[in-house]
Amino acid sequence: MKVVFENRTEAGRFLANKLMHYANRPDVIVFGLPRGGVPVAYQVAQALNAPLDVFIIRKLGVPGHEELAMGAIATGGVSFLNKELIESMNISMPQIEAVVSREYEEMLRREQLYRGNRLLPDVRGQTVILVDDGLATGASMWAAVTAIRKFNPNKIVVAVPVASAQTCEEFKHLLDEVVCGITPDPFIAVGIWYEDFSETSDDEVRALLEHAPQLDLVH
Repeated sequence: MKVVFENRTEAGRFLANKLMHYANRPDVIVFGLPRGGVPVAYQVAQALNAPLDVFIIRKLGVPGHEELAMGAIATGGVSFLNKELIESMNISMPQIEAVVSREYEEMLRREQLYRGNRLLPDVRGQTVILVDDGLATGASMWAAVTAIRKFNPNKIVVAVPVASAQTCEEFKHLLDEVVCGITPDPFIAVGIWYEDFSETSDDEVRALLEHAPQLDLVH
C-alpha cells in the first residue's frame, strides 16, 4: 500500500488535470465540500479558471460510532438518511433528532463563517463541479448532490482525487459525470492515501475563498 498524494494541494492539482475539458467555460462553478474538500477544489478552480464557493455538508455520525455516517445534511435544508444502517443498528428517532440538531447548528455556523452575507451563487443552467478530498461511503456527497439539484443546474459533476471503487461506480449510475482520480483496492479509508491528511482549519477555508474568484450571480 503506497501513499499517493503529499497533501490536498497536490491532490487538487492531480484532479484538475482530469477536468481540463471544463477550463475557461463561463457556465462552470466549482464547489468544495468543507472543510477538507476546499483546498482540493481551490486547485481545481484555479486550473479551470472557474469561480469557487463552498457547499456546506454535515455528516450525521452514528451515536457512539461518530466516524460511521448514518446520513448527512446539506445547504438548502436537504437531509439524507441511510435507513438500512439505522434499522440494523437500532438507532432511535430521538437519537437521530439529537444528531441532526447538533449538526444543523454547526452547518449554520459554517455558513456564516465562510460566506457571511454572501448568498449561494445562482447555479440555474450552470455546470456544477462538486469536489471533496475523497469518497468513502458517499453519504455527504450524495446529500450535496441532492441539495444542489433543487437549484436546477444544467449538469452536476462529482470529482474527487481518491474513492472507493464501489462508491464511485454507484455515483456513475446516478450522475451526469463522475471523476474519481484513483480507486485503490483495498480502499480502507480516504486518509491513508495522503501523506498529510491533517484537518483543514476554518481560517484556511476562509483564506482560500478570499483568494478565489466568486460569481456575482446569486439566487
